[in-house]
Amino acid sequence: MIPALGLLAGILIGVVLQPDVPIWLQPYLPIAVIAALDAVFGGVRAVLDGIFDDKVFVISFLSNVIVAALIVYLGDQLGVGAQLSTGVVVVLGVRIFSNVASIRRHLFHA
Repeated sequence: MIPALGLLAGILIGVVLQPDVPIWLQPYLPIAVIAALDAVFGGVRAVLDGIFDDKVFVISFLSNVIVAALIVYLGDQLGVGAQLSTGVVVVLGVRIFSNVASIRRHLFHA
């Protein structure tokens, strides 16, 4: 539940502070958020499976965000940023839905 509480705290802080995102960072922010959500749902799944490790969670969270941002940056440099962004969203979306399905099975035994 630590990842879910962290997500909730982050959302509340963002809503209250309303930070400005620099122009150069705006193309990467949606991808970074999706990558972070993948790590959070993976963390919740690990808690329910009884295998949560905080070090693994932090490394997963940071590496997901960095790798996703680097893929989008590389796509921008190659002139195919939109296509690589779509690919990252699809892959991470599949992982998120897989984790949510596992969480649902744990919670509802279905």
